[in-house]
Amino acid sequence: MSRLVDAGQSESDVQEVRLDVWLWAARMFRTRSLAKQAVDGGKVDLNDQRCKPSRQVAIGDRLKVTRGEERLELEVLHLAAVRGPAPVAQGLYRESEASIAAREILKEQRRLEGGGLRLSARPDKRSRRQIRQFKARTEV
Repeated sequence: MSRLVDAGQSESDVQEVRLDVWLWAARMFRTRSLAKQAVDGGKVDLNDQRCKPSRQVAIGDRLKVTRGEERLELEVLHLAAVRGPAPVAQGLYRESEASIAAREILKEQRRLEGGGLRLSARPDKRSRRQIRQFKARTEV
């Protein structure tokens, strides 16, 4: 049995799947509710049109998904109503060459910007004393 479809269906039986379910199964979003929020928020276009989470996705459809600064352009290759392992999820879609190139450019820009100042979660006792002393000096 294929992992790309629901347990009671064969792969040939599945013609369409809800957009939010497919995005979740393709691991674009961690939960189906996050996928639904993204679609409702206009972060996902299906065939260059805004749509609702209940819109049906078919093989060959084109998706534009915005996640943070990333903009993915995908073509649906397979349908899935259940979430499977990551290698199976990657086989559900094909990312366009332009999208891959844009992500590489964005990745390089982030690398060149540098991480900035990285603080630990909380200053230790010595650092807290230094901060208090510094603030006391500046208040005078």
